[in-house]
Amino acid sequence: MAVSPDKNEFEVEQDDTQLSKTQLKNQSNDLQKLGVSLVDLSPAALAKIPMDQELLDAVLLAQRILRKKEGYRRQLQLIGKLMRHRDVTPIEQALLQIQASHQKSNQKFHKLEVLRDNLIAQGDSAIEELLEEHPALERQKLRQLVRQAVKQQADNKPPKAARELFKYLQYSIDG
Repeated sequence: MAVSPDKNEFEVEQDDTQLSKTQLKNQSNDLQKLGVSLVDLSPAALAKIPMDQELLDAVLLAQRILRKKEGYRRQLQLIGKLMRHRDVTPIEQALLQIQASHQKSNQKFHKLEVLRDNLIAQGDSAIEELLEEHPALERQKLRQLVRQAVKQQADNKPPKAARELFKYLQYSIDG
């Protein structure tokens, strides 16, 4: 950009940093989406987010409004407006950490489900493999729960033993 004789360097830099109307609207929408993410958090997760009292009060009020059409929308806009004047990087990082821990716990849960299903489907051979990996598990308890789960499955009964097996694996296996 060429500097005209009547403009000083400060004005030129200011022109370069001005955002278009579309960019401003996109930033506003992004901040509002971040606000929705905050409103959707549980109280325990919300306590982990670094934010000032004014923003926290706005988020808590939005949670109390319970998605009543116009009031909820306006409250989300207020949250977006409040965040425009704050550094949202720590909030975004805290949200990412919460989401990462949630994904990790989901992966562990699904891994245990697959392990339980394999034990029920394959029986003693799968139990032996599991005991090689985790010798602290009780062979007799595993065999008993697997036998009960197979029997309940064959009789089309509720999977009480399969749930007990899952809980036993969940509390006995680290990681």
